[in-house]
Amino acid sequence: MSIDIDTARKVAKLARIRVEEEALPALAEQLSGILTFMEQLNEVDVTGIEPMVSVTPMRLTRRADVVTDGGIQPQVLKNAPEAREGFFAVPKVVE
Repeated sequence: MSIDIDTARKVAKLARIRVEEEALPALAEQLSGILTFMEQLNEVDVTGIEPMVSVTPMRLTRRADVVTDGGIQPQVLKNAPEAREGFFAVPKVVE
């Protein structure tokens, strides 16, 4: 598939990138190269091959799904400009 200069201009506009007029032919060529490579990938027979989530054959470690309070309330409240009774104190915004 070949990308023309008008299509490259439209892609640049949709991507919200500024491409100077003299750089559009090079962009069109690069986009055409990307699509050609993708067409080559479509020709590969992947029948019977499972999809991968990683290039390394390892399982993710699991942890118990337990609700906790984090156990670090004092460290979190150290960052607060003002704290009262174990909570962040904020100024009243509604009268």
